[in-house]
Amino acid sequence: MLKKSENELRQPLLEAMKLHQFYQGKIEVTLKCPVRTYDDFAIWYTPGVAEVCRAIAADPALSFTFTGRWNTVAVVSNGTRVLGLGNIGPEAALPVMEGKALLFRYLGGVDSWPLCLRTRNADELIQVVESLEPSFGGINLEDISQPDCFYILETLQKRLHIPVWHDDQQGTALVTVAGFLGALDVVEKEIDQVRIALVGSGASNMRVAHLLMKAGVPGENIVLCDRRGTLHRNRKDLEDTHPWKWELCLATNGDNLQGGKEEAIRDRDVLIALSTPGPGVIQPEWIKTMKKDPIVFACANPDPEIWPWDAKEAGARIVATGRSDFPNQVNNSLGFPGLFRGVFSVRASVITDEMCLAASYALYQYAKKQGLQEDYIIPRMEEWEVYVEEALAVAAEAEKQQVSHRTISREDLKREMTETIRRAQNLVQDMVKEGYILLPGK
Repeated sequence: MLKKSENELRQPLLEAMKLHQFYQGKIEVTLKCPVRTYDDFAIWYTPGVAEVCRAIAADPALSFTFTGRWNTVAVVSNGTRVLGLGNIGPEAALPVMEGKALLFRYLGGVDSWPLCLRTRNADELIQVVESLEPSFGGINLEDISQPDCFYILETLQKRLHIPVWHDDQQGTALVTVAGFLGALDVVEKEIDQVRIALVGSGASNMRVAHLLMKAGVPGENIVLCDRRGTLHRNRKDLEDTHPWKWELCLATNGDNLQGGKEEAIRDRDVLIALSTPGPGVIQPEWIKTMKKDPIVFACANPDPEIWPWDAKEAGARIVATGRSDFPNQVNNSLGFPGLFRGVFSVRASVITDEMCLAASYALYQYAKKQGLQEDYIIPRMEEWEVYVEEALAVAAEAEKQQVSHRTISREDLKREMTETIRRAQNLVQDMVKEGYILLPGK
């Protein structure tokens, strides 16, 4: 892999500053119904809309039939842990949440709106989201610090009657497992035999550990590492204060290995780092101590824990990051648009681990059909058909688990999903062509 210069690495950052100022936002509200004459306002607004209101008042579930609620998700954050930037506040989180809404729309045909809340109180955030439920078909929690993110997700999943999802947990796990399956295929190693080091014990890697175990990795073959070292059964500092971490202390690390990152990585087949932005967080000499054909996922944002070329030089057979300017981008953008397309298309009431795993396998199978190789272990974002396949897999699993509330044939569902996603993408392209979306310099 060719090493990139400092200027090449900084180019996306410079372009982002220029173009965000040019467009002053990445999303806007547009109409989906026609206004043929001003007489149409009597249908879309008063007096005609009153009849629709009366129907919904008699049966609130009709809000999913007569409004856009069925296809609308709220992207909710309080800005307490944004990317690798930390607690930068709700205003600074807004560009990320707008970007999330852009990806929801363009890749999944899902309408969404960013909602950045000025609160660090978990119960207050829960109360606000509960109040918002009648306006949305689903909730996407984003960039909320731990341990609040665990409590908020679990509480809202119990209280709300619509799907609630935390992308930093479930989305990251979904795509990481998909990439992991593809990488295993390339190096020809068995899922129940590989030993894995997870560097970083935040919301992302903790959920990755859970989904890896559901996928077939024995818990004893996984070791997690936080700032204080490996998670093991002697970490009494976690037993009362961090119950989610303590659960993993008991479920993983069969050797009860104690030490830091270096010890966790030694003699492992796979390294999955979701920790502090680098480079320099993972040292090349640690990778040299891994087993033959090591797999390295360095997925911190905006910069990976180790540059891919340094990991390759140290002996890594496969390297993945979260960045789109390197091969093997393991990024949540491959997960949430297709997953929510599947969830909304069959009106699923919850998002289960099994539905997430179905999405992981769909991504893996798609990449396998295209031809897995060292620099292609997971689909690329531009392969739009993969979102349809992922959505279909999620919908099928929702039906299997009896959490869907709409019956439709697979053939009709695939056609509907394809048309919805292509419509969203074609609208953008047509608006650029017609000049409604301006290009810089024109």
